[in-house]
Amino acid sequence: MQKRKLGNSGLEVSAIGLGCMGLSYGYGRATEKQQGIVVIQTAAERGVTFFDTAESYGPFTNEELVGEALAPHRERVVIATKFGFDISSDGHRWGGLDSRPERIKQVAEASLKRLKTDAIDLFYQHRVDPDVPIEDVAGAVKDLIQAGKVRHFGLSEAGADTIRRAHAVQPVTAVQSEYSIWTRDPEPEVLPTCEELGIGFVPWSPLGQGFLTGKIDASTKFESTDFRSAFPRFTEKARNANWAVVNLLKQIAQQKNATPAQVALAWLLAQKPWVVPIPGTTKINRLEENIGSASLGLTSKDLEEINTAASRIPIQGERLPESILKMSYR
Repeated sequence: MQKRKLGNSGLEVSAIGLGCMGLSYGYGRATEKQQGIVVIQTAAERGVTFFDTAESYGPFTNEELVGEALAPHRERVVIATKFGFDISSDGHRWGGLDSRPERIKQVAEASLKRLKTDAIDLFYQHRVDPDVPIEDVAGAVKDLIQAGKVRHFGLSEAGADTIRRAHAVQPVTAVQSEYSIWTRDPEPEVLPTCEELGIGFVPWSPLGQGFLTGKIDASTKFESTDFRSAFPRFTEKARNANWAVVNLLKQIAQQKNATPAQVALAWLLAQKPWVVPIPGTTKINRLEENIGSASLGLTSKDLEEINTAASRIPIQGERLPESILKMSYR
């Protein structure tokens, strides 16, 4: 597996990471624990060194799964997790956002135990908390770094001004936001800010919550526990309209003897050398497919063809429900 560095931080990770959320949360019923362990350990054995989780995934169960699965590989992998929500210790109560410094430090201690490690490699603020100055958040993570409990600081779905303010207190290693060929929101401001400041960028949902693989169409039915059932972009009408972007990926994939998912990931890798997508999966064959995208080269002509065609496709539906969307790019 090719390696990439997240900006100027020196933190080196595999070009393709593994988003672990879907093994425990978000896409219907959780994967059986042993199967989840097999997926994570197979990824590590295939050269994936970058694994993404969060206390809120489950809650808590995904960190526990990642910690157990990666214990035999701990010295050669990078584990990213997140803080920022007010979640009761039993996981049954969610009280909104909470990035108070004391809360950040509590989350770090609990995450360290669940992840079975003595240091969190990359600690993201999951969403910007408007009630806590970002300077205080960065200062709390700086304290954790100085104490040896965290190695790198990250932000998720943050706006350019917030990134700058945080970076001035504690250098930000990576910014994580949704980014793919059908979600281009980071391009106008966030990506240029990352480039200027030497910050890595980690696209989550690089396969559009599975839509860009071509395995979901207008007739697909989602379980009530699958959050796509409430996403505007996943209504039957929107999926039907948005199928044009899948057709584009299929067309390029056919030319490259690849799959639509591989083209979607290769497109992201071609944007910048410090971009590291973290597709998630519950299946070994999909894991292998995603890893294969790292060796799929797209020429400048390919990229021009994709971008020109994609610019003519109006994507229907917001990427997230309004209640979640309003927490982005603060």
